Amino acid sequence: MKIVLSLLNEFVELTETPERIAEILTKLGLEVEEIIYLGSKYRNFVVGKVIECSQLSTEGKLSLCKVDVGSSVRTIVCGAPNVAVGQNVVVALPGAILPNRSLEIEPKYFGNVCSEGMICSESELGIGDDTTGILVLPSDAVAGSNFAEYFGLDDVVFEIGITPNRADCLSHLGVARELSAYLGKTIHFPKIELKEESAETIEELISVEILDSEKCPRYTARIIK
Repeated sequence: MKIVLSLLNEFVELTETPERIAEILTKLGLEVEEIIYLGSKYRNFVVGKVIECSQLSTEGKLSLCKVDVGSSVRTIVCGAPNVAVGQNVVVALPGAILPNRSLEIEPKYFGNVCSEGMICSESELGIGDDTTGILVLPSDAVAGSNFAEYFGLDDVVFEIGITPNRADCLSHLGVARELSAYLGKTIHFPKIELKEESAETIEELISVEILDSEKCPRYTARIIK
């Protein structure tokens, strides 16, 4: 069973490392078989800002871009039709591996121009199907920031082997309850709110009769349509 760290944190505040959480769960009888770091496949992917863009005269439809990646300004040749100055984009720096085709990014020469990375589309990042142009990020994206963190793709997943006698842990809430008990932390149960929308009263639809008030002193009922 897969358990996601961010969802666990909705029920119990965890400051422990994933390795420590895995150790605790295994000690509690919920053996962690694997820890999956989702952000690991986005190493060397950063947010960049296009500060210059001109046509690369020797290569027809290609654009020669200067992209601020926080620590430096990179020269990148881009073939996307929608690239423009001022855009916040996702840059795969040399050493990055494109998730959709396991291609490692390396410096590449176009004539006498060295392209020092790649501006990515949704498809190349493995987060969508759009291949018509590069992914343009909102204006609040900060150049140099980690793409996986910005996009919420840096979560941690625990693969847990649940034994038949622990059906109480076949949910994030069940696992969070175990952690809260072990760590002495407060568990936050989800807030459930019911909104009455019907003008009907329950008495119009159903009635409850208690036949043995000794064994069942009280019985309540609600109708949900």
